[in-house]
Amino acid sequence: MELKEKLLSSFMAFEERVDVHSELHDVRTLAIKNFESKGFPTKKEEAWKYTSLNTILKNDFSVFPKKENSIEFSEVKKYFLHEIDTYKVVFVDGVFSSFLSSTTHDELDVCLMSSALNKPKYKMIIDEYFNKIANHDESLTSLNTAFANEGAYINIPKSKVVEKPIEIIYFSTGSEAALLVQPRNLVIVGENSHVQIIERHQSLNESRIESGPVLTNSVTEIFAQKRAIVDYYKIQNDNLEANLIDNTYVSQKQESIASVNTFCFGGNLTRNNLNFYHFGERIVSNLNGITIIGDKQHVDHYTLVQHATPNCESHQDYKGIFSDRSTGVFNGKIFVEKEAQKTNAFQKSNNILLSDKATINAKPQLEIFADDVKCSHGCTIGQLDETAMFYMQSRGIPKKEAKALLMYAFSNAVIESIKIPELKQRITKIIATKLGVKIGFDL
Repeated sequence: MELKEKLLSSFMAFEERVDVHSELHDVRTLAIKNFESKGFPTKKEEAWKYTSLNTILKNDFSVFPKKENSIEFSEVKKYFLHEIDTYKVVFVDGVFSSFLSSTTHDELDVCLMSSALNKPKYKMIIDEYFNKIANHDESLTSLNTAFANEGAYINIPKSKVVEKPIEIIYFSTGSEAALLVQPRNLVIVGENSHVQIIERHQSLNESRIESGPVLTNSVTEIFAQKRAIVDYYKIQNDNLEANLIDNTYVSQKQESIASVNTFCFGGNLTRNNLNFYHFGERIVSNLNGITIIGDKQHVDHYTLVQHATPNCESHQDYKGIFSDRSTGVFNGKIFVEKEAQKTNAFQKSNNILLSDKATINAKPQLEIFADDVKCSHGCTIGQLDETAMFYMQSRGIPKKEAKALLMYAFSNAVIESIKIPELKQRITKIIATKLGVKIGFDL
């Protein structure tokens, strides 16, 4: 049975497992009908022109985990930002782990999506926000909506500066031959509030001789209210059996600042769909990313910033380093509506190819219908500067370290956008490892 048919036949069984009110049932039903109509995206679609899911979809994925798996903190400590105290919402094979988590209901809600979807006290919030900014026409988003049940629910009240970062981590143990997980996150940040969130999807099957593939189809909706500040970090450094399709939708109101920083280092296939929508003036949107991959890895960034109101800014800065037979895709779109006068929108994609067989497909796009704007986009594809390499080697720096320093300098602008010092240090170490050098010199 093909995966699409398996999912359609599993939908009724899923509905019987969750206790939901009729309105949510209607939302799920419409979503599964849309997925049934459209199916999985193919390369015939312009947005998926350079990314094929065919090989992945041939796997016989388990839609529901057969059993709950427990893991010890010592096994996964390295994946947490353990240097500082954080709130933690942790899932193992799609199931919440209370043992590894540290949630709160005191001054703010950091808890489970299943609780928010199923408990009456959350009904007004769910009715107002759930599935409201997500693209209902996007087939994989619809698939996630149909099966939405578990994930992180974060609701920050007005005028609250969250003192501790929030970590959302999804572990897969590899106990299934092949596993499909579909987490759903909802983040609401009230007026004048500030929150820092770190999201990670991590397979733990590296030690298994015959580890099966994992496919994660994730959807996150973020609502930044007036003058809210949201710093969101996505760490994507999974093993080569992992595949991630991430759909993130950001709604911003007046004078809010939302930043999404994406760090792609691991995984077999990664697709990041990042969509920003403006609903007020003097909004700032920041989209930053670093991709460093090799082997036959594939990373696809698809971004959209829809400027619908005047006096707003958006800044996109994506850096990519590709070696071996790896493939990168950057498809960035800035859409400026007629009413969005005084828009300042900037988009940049810079890429380095370290191998003749590495590939980057870049397609920056501007659609502007206003006449008083500052909009620009730029894309570069090249190799390391041989003159700079020669200069550094002539000053006694070994070739390997010189190469690493140049690549680190290339990525530095995005690294500097990290506002959590411990996370910045962690990312720096990951980059050093990817570049094949030890941090024995000052990066």
